[in-house]
Amino acid sequence: MDTAAAEWTATDDGPEHRPPGRRLAAWCAGLLCAGVSVVVGFRMADSDGITPVPQFLAFLPWLLVPTALALLLTLLSRWWTGTAWGVLLLGLLAWYIEPYGTTDDPTGRPVAALRVLTSNVEFGQGTGSLVTAVRREKPDVVFVQECDYACDAQLKADLARDFPHRRAVEGGGSEGSVILSRFPLTPTAGVRGTMGMPGAVADVDGHAVRLQLAHPMPPLPGQVDLWRRELAGLRDTAAADRGTPLILAGDFNASQDHAAFRHILDTGLRDASRLDGADRTATWPALTAPTLGVQIDHVLLSRDFAADRTRILDLAGTDHRALVTDLTLHAPR
Repeated sequence: MDTAAAEWTATDDGPEHRPPGRRLAAWCAGLLCAGVSVVVGFRMADSDGITPVPQFLAFLPWLLVPTALALLLTLLSRWWTGTAWGVLLLGLLAWYIEPYGTTDDPTGRPVAALRVLTSNVEFGQGTGSLVTAVRREKPDVVFVQECDYACDAQLKADLARDFPHRRAVEGGGSEGSVILSRFPLTPTAGVRGTMGMPGAVADVDGHAVRLQLAHPMPPLPGQVDLWRRELAGLRDTAAADRGTPLILAGDFNASQDHAAFRHILDTGLRDASRLDGADRTATWPALTAPTLGVQIDHVLLSRDFAADRTRILDLAGTDHRALVTDLTLHAPR
């Protein structure tokens, strides 16, 4: 056996026999693969785990970067077991990045059309930009999160004529939320949460449609259980009355890579962005989106709706991008 072949064999899987540079590369690759494996493992188990797993799950597609780096390091260090590990992780990430949920079309005849817009205005700071977008886009229903007292007053002053019906939970900072509607509304109990999540039933051209605003707490360290409970409350609302069409929209502080969000979709709801091929378009943080970010703002629909022309809007003064989509309500089969 020649010298080159001997070195190749010795460095195949024995880190202690590698030169220092290759040994360091192998250790770095192992650490990267181990970290990614923890997150992917919870994804495979359909669980959000504990901090920091939920936070990393939000950016699951971006875990391709450290995984690819780890794979490169395994090749440089000639750590072939690590190479197989990295390839496996890349395959699993590619699998789980695929869109989640169904896209089957309603089978009944179309009975009504409406446009829906949802926006988190970040403590009311984006209210002026939202008003401009509403006047341009002309939605029929608007879901507004983090609408403080000043935001609420401005919406009443600027949009009351176009939206004579409203359902609000008033509050300061991030607690306030508002549903604006061109259609008559009947109040419902909404969903209990740290931040306002009002609900209503709209009369859309003679058809009852449930409207529910979503704004659970984000999965901050120490608040993951609260975040999970409030998402579960939204899921319970979605499952409570499946006989009435439902639009569940807002800032979910969760992406399709979170189990708690997928459990909402498992009630039969579909994501409007998914239906229109925009399910990975980032809505937060606006500063780096769409290049770097995650979609945590959603319009979820019961199977009575079809969706098209879903657009992501950049608004000044807020860290969220708004989402607007055109819906068609179909009669039951």
